[in-house]
Amino acid sequence: MKKIINVFLILILSLFFFNMNSCTKNISLPIDPNSEKSSNSSISIKNLYNGDLIFVGAQIEELSGAINRVTQISEKRNYDHIGLIEITNDSIFVLHAAPFGGSQREEINHFYHSQTEKNNKIVIYRLKAEFQHTIPDAIITAKSMLGKSYNWEYILNDETLYCSDFIERSFRKDSIFELIPMNFTNPKTGKIDDFWIEFYRKKNLNVPQDEPGTNPNQLAESEKLQEIGSLLILKK
Repeated sequence: MKKIINVFLILILSLFFFNMNSCTKNISLPIDPNSEKSSNSSISIKNLYNGDLIFVGAQIEELSGAINRVTQISEKRNYDHIGLIEITNDSIFVLHAAPFGGSQREEINHFYHSQTEKNNKIVIYRLKAEFQHTIPDAIITAKSMLGKSYNWEYILNDETLYCSDFIERSFRKDSIFELIPMNFTNPKTGKIDDFWIEFYRKKNLNVPQDEPGTNPNQLAESEKLQEIGSLLILKK
């Protein structure tokens, strides 16, 4: 009889631990900075880290399409905007330079829904572990640039900023990103893209081909970053 009771207790304990293990599969745990994720995976706002980079997918037409058309490096990535995540005790913000509002600190829910209403995909990238120490200074630098107007000429200066310029400058102290020769050539024709010829003609400027600059697609290709996944925030 005692042996039967022992066997019965073992079966009950086994079922208990099996159920405990099954339940833990549904617990949302923080994503480790070294974990491998892809944009095919969705992450929640709880999985964000201070200093994450938030990329916005490019559209096909107009300015967004023109930016992506001459800067896209791989078929996998097509971005036209980038921001920096700042996490405080009671909220999460996106620090970024945007055409509407210039360099600003925007609450993440507002940022996310204003982008996704236009069917833009939002993807999170993270600095690899060995570069995480650069984040506090980058956020301080980014916040020191808030209020600057948007740089509609995309020619570097210290008074106005565009999105990837804002991010490169934020991390410049630690040389996380680099300036590259800007490209306005349409890959299909091998000539300066018609959009950009007209864009700069209206400004009475020459197309700044090969002038130093940055772009979101270039930053996304950095070996110092890893792709974490697509951000998904449900409306309340």
